[in-house]
Amino acid sequence: MSEHETAEAIEQRAAEWVARLDRSGADPRAQAELAAWLADDERRRGAFFRAQAAWHMLDRASVLRGGQLADELDPATATQDPEAADLQPGGAWMSRRHMLWGGAAAAASIAAVVTGVSLWTGRAEHIETAIGEIRRVPLKDGSLIAVNTATRLAVELRPEVRQVALVDGEAWFHVARDSARPFVVEAGQVRVQAIGTAFSVRRSTSGADVQVTEGMVEVWSVGDETNRRRVPAGSRMFVGDSAGPQRIIEASADIDRSLSWRSGQLIFDGDTLGQAAAEFNRYNAVQVRIEDPALSGERFVGRFRTNEPEAFARAAATILDAHADIGRDEIRLSRN
Repeated sequence: MSEHETAEAIEQRAAEWVARLDRSGADPRAQAELAAWLADDERRRGAFFRAQAAWHMLDRASVLRGGQLADELDPATATQDPEAADLQPGGAWMSRRHMLWGGAAAAASIAAVVTGVSLWTGRAEHIETAIGEIRRVPLKDGSLIAVNTATRLAVELRPEVRQVALVDGEAWFHVARDSARPFVVEAGQVRVQAIGTAFSVRRSTSGADVQVTEGMVEVWSVGDETNRRRVPAGSRMFVGDSAGPQRIIEASADIDRSLSWRSGQLIFDGDTLGQAAAEFNRYNAVQVRIEDPALSGERFVGRFRTNEPEAFARAAATILDAHADIGRDEIRLSRN
């Protein structure tokens, strides 16, 4: 392992490898040399992944800058090796290799959407919901976001990527298909990429809970990009900021219940009273407090509107032989 090799040197070398493979294709000798280089230092794998992502995005970006680059080339240079012509005289374009090799800075910035650094350009749409507010926000690309209570997020639709930064709270995404523009949700150090899908992400202090209702998503944590996991429809997974993806849980019925907030409802089926109260407290200024720990652990079944904490408290008191003290700012549940 090359412990004294700097991160900058690794990024530079990774960019060189990607450019070389683009020229040589599946050359066995190049592939063998690459495998040996990657095996010598774990840091190199992440750098190579980032460089690959940058390469492909630069490929798309090159077409988007003022039309097809081939149309902009001088006829005398159009047949030349594009890697040999790093900068066309008087032109405003560089080859992918030139962009990648410029200290690897260009590669790192383009790959940031995959590795975790937000590339906000100032055109992001910021969305914020108040306590108890649920919004449905259509996006210009045809996607739809259902934004849950007390949630903050920002959306930026760029030519090469569609990016959402979920700062707090929870949102459900129904993603319009666009194979040329990945749809990626950032939640702390967690990344979720749509693969023709509908899914929700709920941010917590240590990671994010991901639930898939249609299609499939790919999840990973920043700094551990090689450990990417796919989560299919009807499944959920917690992805830790540092621990990375956890085990996949098949939970179609549970997912339907947990996402009932999209229609302004909360559905409980065997949840503890404490869990049900915590959910209501997310949506209401009037907070439900449970005085007795044993009462908090009792199981509860019911369906309510998100803005009905009083109805919830009265139902719980009736079912569990408890007392509901309903005040102006607080509801207390205790044993009779």
